[in-house]
Amino acid sequence: MKAVLMLEDGKVFTGQGLGVSGENVGEVIFNTAVVGYQEMITDPANAGKILVLTYPLIGNYGCAPKFNESKNAWLAGLVIKEKSRIVSNWQAKESLDDFIKKHNLLAIREVDTRTLSVHLRSKGQMLGVISALNSEPKTLLAKIEAFRKNKSVSFLPKISVAKPVHLGKTKAKNKRIAVLDLGLANSILRQLQALGLSITLLPYNTKPQDIVRLKPDGLIISGGPEEDIGLEGVIAGIKGLVRKVPILGIATGHQVLAAALGAKIIKMKLGHHGVNYPIHSPGSYKGEITAQNHSWVVDTDSLSKIKDLKITSYNLNDRTVEEIESKKLKLIGTQYNPVSPGFGEVNSVFRRFLKTLGRSQ
Repeated sequence: MKAVLMLEDGKVFTGQGLGVSGENVGEVIFNTAVVGYQEMITDPANAGKILVLTYPLIGNYGCAPKFNESKNAWLAGLVIKEKSRIVSNWQAKESLDDFIKKHNLLAIREVDTRTLSVHLRSKGQMLGVISALNSEPKTLLAKIEAFRKNKSVSFLPKISVAKPVHLGKTKAKNKRIAVLDLGLANSILRQLQALGLSITLLPYNTKPQDIVRLKPDGLIISGGPEEDIGLEGVIAGIKGLVRKVPILGIATGHQVLAAALGAKIIKMKLGHHGVNYPIHSPGSYKGEITAQNHSWVVDTDSLSKIKDLKITSYNLNDRTVEEIESKKLKLIGTQYNPVSPGFGEVNSVFRRFLKTLGRSQ
């Protein structure tokens, strides 16, 4: 079946429908990673987005439940160039076709993703509509405009845990970590579990006094969707926790933490979506390649006005803020995703955070 992707500036890209038939509006982003399509599809941070994959061949290694970052596919739509006709991987349990259908994902293939990505890089991220039902330009543009005017729906109630969930054994020697779930990725949770922590997952709207009552050794604010209207309440709650408990903010959680401290969050013309973004710490000669998935960033100038807080890492491509830290307030924020280096290892930022609690693991 024929399907189209129309951008808000009127640019149209045609292709063939893949998966369910339908129509959705969302912000169009592109990710430059060569692998990881299943992880991107199930990443809560991509909720409501129309995701364009720049790598031209998708689906060649199939899908398996172990690689899901969450229980659902949160995308408004998926756009690819070519779908592999074969699956070749010993871990695969199903094809990309089957995975897409199982999750009722609206997808389109045979799209010129190179031209689409160049267009977005030039014009900036924008809204779009993906449709397998209609290709009439005026109708589709009207739906984009209606989406823009209507108040957004919060994804947080669907993404976050509904009630506190306790993981790991509670022992005297184990650090007790509370995680405010804005869209916690499974890959991050696995790293925390590998550290032997006693973990309590908390709903996004947990009141600050309830968190303090738990007496956690530290609080982690997870990643999740950036422009969600529910984040306003989260930021207000975090303001009441600063100085009361050590906090680590990851991705969107980093933005929430910075906003709670009084920093300004600004939208980028073109976000960082990929696995090869270089960062550098001014305090050392060490550089690092990171995975990132964000369209907003903390404003550098506003951070300079916050007492006892310093910027500890910058993006080498555009000098945007990648990490903040306050030893006095016991705070760390990372805009990049602190993924595992591999082989079951734990990202160093988690060990650094544990040291702020008084003891390393």
